[in-house]
Amino acid sequence: MANTPHGGVLKDLLARDAPRHDQLAAEAETLPAVVLTERQLCDLELIMNGGFSPLEEEAETDSSHSVCQDCRLVDGNVFSMPITLDVSQQTIDESKLKAGTRITLRDFRDDRNLAILTIDDIYRPDKEQEGQLVFGGDPEHPAIKFLNESVSEFYVGGKIEAVNKLNHYDYVALRYTPAELRIHFDKLGWSRVVAFQTRNPMHRAHRELTVRAARSRQANVLIHPVVGLTKPGDIDHFTRVRAYEALLPRYPNGMAVLGLLGLAMRMGGPREAIWHAIIRKNHGATHFIVGRDHAGPGSNSAGKDFYGPYDAQHAVEKYKDELGIEVVEFQMVTYLPDTDEYRPVDQVPQGVKTLNISGTELRRRLRSGAHIPEWFSYPEVVKILRESNPPRATQGFTIFLTGYMNSGKDAIARALQVTLNQQGGRSVSLLLGDTVRHELSSELGFTREDRHTNIQRIAFVASELTRSGAAVIAAPIAPYEHSRKYARDAVEKAGTFFLVHVATPLEHCERTDKRGIYASARRGEIKGFTGVDDPYETPQKVELTVDPSQQTVRSIVHEIILMLESSGYFERVSQ
Repeated sequence: MANTPHGGVLKDLLARDAPRHDQLAAEAETLPAVVLTERQLCDLELIMNGGFSPLEEEAETDSSHSVCQDCRLVDGNVFSMPITLDVSQQTIDESKLKAGTRITLRDFRDDRNLAILTIDDIYRPDKEQEGQLVFGGDPEHPAIKFLNESVSEFYVGGKIEAVNKLNHYDYVALRYTPAELRIHFDKLGWSRVVAFQTRNPMHRAHRELTVRAARSRQANVLIHPVVGLTKPGDIDHFTRVRAYEALLPRYPNGMAVLGLLGLAMRMGGPREAIWHAIIRKNHGATHFIVGRDHAGPGSNSAGKDFYGPYDAQHAVEKYKDELGIEVVEFQMVTYLPDTDEYRPVDQVPQGVKTLNISGTELRRRLRSGAHIPEWFSYPEVVKILRESNPPRATQGFTIFLTGYMNSGKDAIARALQVTLNQQGGRSVSLLLGDTVRHELSSELGFTREDRHTNIQRIAFVASELTRSGAAVIAAPIAPYEHSRKYARDAVEKAGTFFLVHVATPLEHCERTDKRGIYASARRGEIKGFTGVDDPYETPQKVELTVDPSQQTVRSIVHEIILMLESSGYFERVSQ
């Protein structure tokens, strides 16, 4: 099988002479700059190194329309995903962008100039049409939500000239460009290569199916995981790459190579599968494994899958002759305990016992520290996953207490701190509202915006402490629902967030206020006071509601400990 890049020529924009590079680098310093987002950086890198060949520019109006409508570039080559540079009206106005303008594309991480783009076109896309044609039109699709909520209102099209490679500091030896990987295959004498796309850890079943695919085609294996942007909630790429490296020696000697792909996935199902096949073709693969519901985002809120289970396989199969890459259908394998072997599910006789562990069950076992059998995954892989996914009993969490001033939340927070310290096993951090105001937010007032900023700061500190394995107790008033949601979203990226509504009635808070603060607010001496002339929005999503006017602090703390224990954060409840 001919192993030429898609479109016939690898568009490696980084392969140019030194004098031209120096000239471009000097020019880039003088031009207006667009600072790229993480997703835009991923796209630019694969344009520059040839991963998106024959593409060598951000899509113009005609090109973007052609890709969306016909799954082709204007030159007729198959290409399934529009690659666009989105900019805001403000950026256009401030940098005076128009057709013919040359702009520098800059890395937000280190402020390096990466490329110069000569603008051919600035246009307002039809996002609804793009979402319908490329992703299927369901407004709940993550790519459509991203398109509508995060992508700026204008696209800029034009040709790109590379200035510098992106700087990477992780797994540099495994980040092959398409040209480098092709040279590597040639050095090894490989002419037939089966590429395996993954954004998850690999276990014994994955090893078995890739070995079977390679042997049946007298080929070798390219394990080519995505380490750019994947689906939210996926295991981080650092953990995954360590697991891939641990798995590699389990392949027959010399059969497999590991290379990393800095792609920003769209989870676009059939369109994405075609795109993935093009990228792997450019990296030197002759065969590509397309899985069941390949690159699909799952199901919507009604439980309906965004794509059919085999839509992606059919889509790549449709274009396989033009792509010049052979589709290898993902062959599900299952474990047979009686014979200690893996077999394709369609080759297992009826009545023969099989075993499997689902992704959900695997995550449960990792959280609880339960046994993961060697028939499912190799011990060295499990060890790495356990290191990055410690049992709940050793993980951090945040207890976020919200309620009126003098609701009793501070007393609960202090008592809970003592109880957790007595429990042991993790450090405990207490973020009381007054303390945070004094130490972190002393310059802030009590406007709606300032109150939200205060909660943002608390959420940041809580998320970092949670990530490090601490127990965090935060007790601000936090009167607004959008602020509490922000805090939850921030902390849940690091660990578990428990919202406890201290629902003490306002009348009780005022009646027991020994400092007379409510009375001052009622006299108008304090402005913007929660419960007097500023609202407290009742929380809509809570893990626990308590009322100190009806309960003791001791009983409330015990309820919180029971909640933590039932969630797996302690071996047993402290009495």
